[in-house]
Amino acid sequence: MSKRKIAVVITARPSYSRVKTVLSAIDQHPDLELQLIIAASALLDRYGSAVNYIEKDGFVIAAKVFNVLEGENLTAAAKTTGIGILELSTVFDNLKPDIVVTVADRFETMATAIAASYMNIPLAHIQGGEVTGNIDEKVRHAITKLADYHFTASENARERVIRLGENPDFVFNTGCPSIDIALEISKIKGLNFNPYQKYGGVGAAPDLSSGYLVVMQHPVTTEYQDSRKHIEETLEAVKELNMPTLWFWPNVDAGADGTSTGIRAFREHHKLENVHFFKNMEGDDFLVLLHNAKALIGNSSVGIRECAYLGVPVVNIGSRQNKRDRGNNVVDVDYNKDEIIEAINSIIKNGKSETSAVYGGGNAGATIADLLNKIPLQFHKTIMY
Repeated sequence: MSKRKIAVVITARPSYSRVKTVLSAIDQHPDLELQLIIAASALLDRYGSAVNYIEKDGFVIAAKVFNVLEGENLTAAAKTTGIGILELSTVFDNLKPDIVVTVADRFETMATAIAASYMNIPLAHIQGGEVTGNIDEKVRHAITKLADYHFTASENARERVIRLGENPDFVFNTGCPSIDIALEISKIKGLNFNPYQKYGGVGAAPDLSSGYLVVMQHPVTTEYQDSRKHIEETLEAVKELNMPTLWFWPNVDAGADGTSTGIRAFREHHKLENVHFFKNMEGDDFLVLLHNAKALIGNSSVGIRECAYLGVPVVNIGSRQNKRDRGNNVVDVDYNKDEIIEAINSIIKNGKSETSAVYGGGNAGATIADLLNKIPLQFHKTIMY
């Protein structure tokens, strides 16, 4: 009997870290064949060239799809999705997968879901059923309705997918695959690499031996016109705190240009002797960096997921992660310098948070691969009531 072909589409650097253990489990499964497709910003140098880390980890890439339209605004996002549908349709026609797997809620993932659905290819969705309160939520729930199988990261998400009318027989709370990596990282003691030497970056090189902050703040697509103003509040707070800080570049979203311009302009007018900037970092190294940080600042979902398991305190800024399941490691603040400073000082004083398994206990990758091998192939469904 031939192996079941599983096409997994990675469209952005966070998506890879989210499903790395799934890719490994599929690749090692005796009855599955991994067809790895890399697309969109995961291929672009300005967003860290995630494809380089994927290849370094030993994964064979079946196809690359260049579909990002420049502009970093809402029109460019919509057109990028359209180009993605065109290109991925050709890739799926060539590879003829038995199941297509799409991840989370970024706008590029919609292209994967639409192309697979119209081509009658069974679609599996990882991390559906979550709520955040921005455009990603529309995309996430739309993909849920297009998908045939659902691998949710929490029990609340599983129940929400079922309430959306999905068949409970095909909705599985597998936990989040990124927690698989966090479990291994939690066993490592101390910062086991020099981030400046290994990843370069730009800016000062503050001493990290007495502790440091990590910043990762993305634009919010429904508030993209304010992205520069939002990032300036965080920059002012970090400057005033004057603690060693490692800052990561934003995702390719509407408003990213405003975020990037805000950072560059601020650097030109202020001596940020306590801040170093990175484009990207290998997923394992990034989690080691977070595990040893005093806190994560910004609005990345890594603060809600992996940091909850690792017990890393998080100052979550703004609405991007609104309503998402979380542990007790998160303090929510507005886009306000004084609120950010107060929250950072408070969580540093309190130290590490308790570990939370709200997103699983570290075996999601193997669980998902096993399900992909066992579930019956289907590409049509009836809403359950």
